[in-house]
Amino acid sequence: MAAQNSAGIQTLLEAEKEAGKIVQRARQYRVERLKEARKEAEKEIQALKQQKVAEYGKFEKENAGTKDAFAAKVDADTEARLVQTAQDFEKGRDAVIDKLVAAVTRVKPTLHVNAVKGKVPSY
Repeated sequence: MAAQNSAGIQTLLEAEKEAGKIVQRARQYRVERLKEARKEAEKEIQALKQQKVAEYGKFEKENAGTKDAFAAKVDADTEARLVQTAQDFEKGRDAVIDKLVAAVTRVKPTLHVNAVKGKVPSY
């Protein structure tokens, strides 16, 4: 009976070792699959990055001329506005000077709204 118990225990130990090997292989398989998935994701990221760089280069080439044309248009518009401002200044200059001189030379003394007639403030 002791031999039979010993054989049963031996069988259980062997089964435990076999289960340990199976678990180890499963862990190793999982690690390998994770490495493969990481490499595959890296490849996809690189491909997408190259695609986006190519698209950006194409977009930049298509719109490079537009940028220069837009800058020239803005410069021309600014110059036109400066000329118009100078013309408006010259046209209204004399009238503004006349109004300023009139406002300074024709002073009409009046009492302040808070002042009381006949009362002189004492300081």
